[in-house]
Amino acid sequence: MRATLAATATIALLAATIVAAPLASAHEQAYDQVSPPTMEQRQAELTAAPDGQSKCVNGVAADTYTCDGIDMLDHLWLEDLGLSFANDMWGWTDPATGTDYAIIGGTEGTVFVDIGDPTNATVVGMLPAHVLDPNRPFWRDLKVFDDHVFVVSEQIPHGLQVFDLTRLRDERGTFTEDAHYAEFGNAHNININEDSGTAYVIGSNTCSGGLHMVDISTPASPSFAGCFAGHGYIHDTQCVNYAGPDADYAGREICFNSNAADDGNYVSIVDVTDKSAPVPVARMPYADSGYSHQGSLTPDQRYFLHGDELDELDHGINTRTRIWDMNDLDDPRHIGSFDNDTTSIDHNIYTERKLAYASNYTSGLRIYHTGKVGRGELKEVAHFDVYPENDNASFEGGTWSNYPYFKQDVVAVSTMDRGLFILKHR
Repeated sequence: MRATLAATATIALLAATIVAAPLASAHEQAYDQVSPPTMEQRQAELTAAPDGQSKCVNGVAADTYTCDGIDMLDHLWLEDLGLSFANDMWGWTDPATGTDYAIIGGTEGTVFVDIGDPTNATVVGMLPAHVLDPNRPFWRDLKVFDDHVFVVSEQIPHGLQVFDLTRLRDERGTFTEDAHYAEFGNAHNININEDSGTAYVIGSNTCSGGLHMVDISTPASPSFAGCFAGHGYIHDTQCVNYAGPDADYAGREICFNSNAADDGNYVSIVDVTDKSAPVPVARMPYADSGYSHQGSLTPDQRYFLHGDELDELDHGINTRTRIWDMNDLDDPRHIGSFDNDTTSIDHNIYTERKLAYASNYTSGLRIYHTGKVGRGELKEVAHFDVYPENDNASFEGGTWSNYPYFKQDVVAVSTMDRGLFILKHR
């Protein structure tokens, strides 16, 4: 096994004001059932599947992972990453060197992995959690803007960590944050509109769990920009400078929200051009809902691919992606649903050109073609199952997220129980 960061490294707890407890939700209660694998489970997994490069041959890679059209370039276990539990991830390409980095969140902190050579992924270091409670497998979310990564967590009182990624060129080991924003304590998620230099923190203990807006145009000096609480708890969002088909909103800054509120599950839209006075645009319920979780616009901003995290578990349906036509932002239409042939819970989906990259927990990375999205249809064209045990509609293991936007033609996939995979779609 590769040399690793010590997962038990001492973490300095920084003094902070005590904040309110996280908002309770069915989603969080479900995750309370997740626990790090036992040593016996880890040893069994380590024996069952090798590290390193493996082509997908006859539907199997590394004698373990079922696959179709996707090869494994490298794999780092949790031990390699120095984590006891991994979750969300993002990526960064160094504009000076062209080197790609995968950035993985976990209980102990945020780990930076050099994948300049994708067949030899190398851990560079870790930014420890701002606070650390070792008693449960906390998750964190992160996004990148202007060569900085911005990190939030459910840990209390974590706030927003800011780290200058250019330090990865010369430094190694355990890092310190470059800035910290403490206007909220815990948060579940963060989205960044790179065109406006605004971070949208969601699922926090502020703004009723809605949009807590932070000006990050100067990354090392984040400042409060606004708040939208009108739709209640928002679990994820994608905020853009709008250039889609609805001329009424051309040039406006619009947030497309996965809205899991006390009064139901919705896809909601908010105009946040004026951060001091955001304007609700639309809010749409949908059938067979469980927990409105996450979604992504197609590159032309015409369609929104939306996932509900508990509909498979609550309603016994197969892995479902709902397709919304956003031609009229005041009146979006649900035009179809794609039900995959798997039973796992869907989690995060991201679009790139004519493809959508879906992390579906126990059934792994699934790649969909969006050529017929206007008809309310998707088509699976490739997959790599990082959790070969089963495809259960459960939170027992598998992939949390993926990042398909590297300079190189590779996809990084984070998993709760098996760490980081570097994959390539043929």
